[in-house]
Amino acid sequence: MPDIAAVKAALADQRIETPSWGYGNSGTRFKVFAQEGVPRTPREKLDDAAKVHEFTGIAPTVSLHIPWDKVDDYAALGDHAKARGLELGAINSNTFQDDDYKLGSVCHPDPKVRRKAVEHLLECVDIMDATGSKSLKLWFADGTNYPGQDDIVGRQDRLAESLATVYERLGDDQRLLLEYKFFEPAFYTTDVPDWGTSYAHCLKLGDKAQVVVDTGHHAPGTNIEFIVAFLLREKKLGAFDFNSRFYADDDLMVGSADPFQLFRILHEVAQNGGFERETNVAFMLDQCHNIEAKIPAIIRSVMNVQEATAKALLVDREALAAAQRAGDVLSANAALMDAYNTDVRPLLAEWREERGLHPDPVAAYRASGWQERIVAERVGGEQAGWGA
Repeated sequence: MPDIAAVKAALADQRIETPSWGYGNSGTRFKVFAQEGVPRTPREKLDDAAKVHEFTGIAPTVSLHIPWDKVDDYAALGDHAKARGLELGAINSNTFQDDDYKLGSVCHPDPKVRRKAVEHLLECVDIMDATGSKSLKLWFADGTNYPGQDDIVGRQDRLAESLATVYERLGDDQRLLLEYKFFEPAFYTTDVPDWGTSYAHCLKLGDKAQVVVDTGHHAPGTNIEFIVAFLLREKKLGAFDFNSRFYADDDLMVGSADPFQLFRILHEVAQNGGFERETNVAFMLDQCHNIEAKIPAIIRSVMNVQEATAKALLVDREALAAAQRAGDVLSANAALMDAYNTDVRPLLAEWREERGLHPDPVAAYRASGWQERIVAERVGGEQAGWGA
């Protein structure tokens, strides 16, 4: 049986990175429902992120999105984060909002547009230098809507060339994380539609390029845990973007649609060394809080990952391995199901209390008065949000 002390120690090492854009107004493709008290500046986003870390104890880093989080002084922004017990995490690029990118960015047939996109990516590396960030996270909306619209192989060539330019700019301790998405906003072809395409480009680029697995970016029925296990084996899993989906890229709270899938994914992470610091897998949230309150939703998401992690760590690996060697299908499956069906909430409540945290982070946040304070104080100015 797993050693509970070892499980608690592993949980203490866990880190979840929260997204700056998750604290602002965001929504579906049809409507963004604005909320009172949401941040107006990147600094206020960090103030809210600090509350998530304060009550969970495992969310000390925040991803930035450029230009949504653009500031004049990134060192000062880093100091603001540090003063609140945070660090700035991955820098996320944006090559999907400008009108120039209607036909793509780094894959666009016009070299002037490609140059503009690459210059933005290089700017993001400059920001990494200023913030101390070690990861550049890339997602491209590039693709086509109609057969014959563009040359499929030609677009891959342009993509490879652009990525190589950015890769060469990275420092020795920096890396490029390439995300994929099987459709939307392009509906005929997407230039980075799956993990295989991302993996192939990262493999060609070199050791500093790794794949991002967004749990909402897969066709129905896709075995995401297989992808995770394969990429861990190849040392090419760089990061997760955690969320949940029912139909497509829903960006719902992680674990809300299929908590068993989240457990299965994290079981493969635990089984294959993905929680070890030297593996350097970043566990990030990427979610769209449209109808739910922002900060408690992010706290709940962090807790969902933590709960699934605790269950994954409780798998009796000796019994599982023995059953697998013996070809005992039912016992092997039972080893997973026993862990999944364990109620880990008392264990986590105890773990938090041992670290001076409230056993219920959501309740602690609601009792803190922070929500009432930001509603009262954040009046005027322009609210941050998707597209800010």
